Amino acid sequence: MTVEFRGTVRRWDETKPGGLAVVDVPAGLVADLGGRRQRRVTGTMNGADFSGSTMLVAGGGFCIGVSKAALKSAGAAVGDDVQLSLEA
Repeated sequence: MTVEFRGTVRRWDETKPGGLAVVDVPAGLVADLGGRRQRRVTGTMNGADFSGSTMLVAGGGFCIGVSKAALKSAGAAVGDDVQLSLEA
């Protein structure tokens, strides 16, 4: 099953410039990605090969960590909207 969505790249901790970047997963797609548990995911981001890990967010959110290399490969940066296509 492939899960597709658009999201905005943001910093995990806005007080730490240059820190981890993440994309929030829409609540309606969390179950399609295997539920609220940490796991590796693969697919594409803006058409470029991508791999990352899902993470729980305080308050009930769920996101995917995005490396600097993945952002560069996808031609994206913090603050940009990206298209993700992930294998679930």
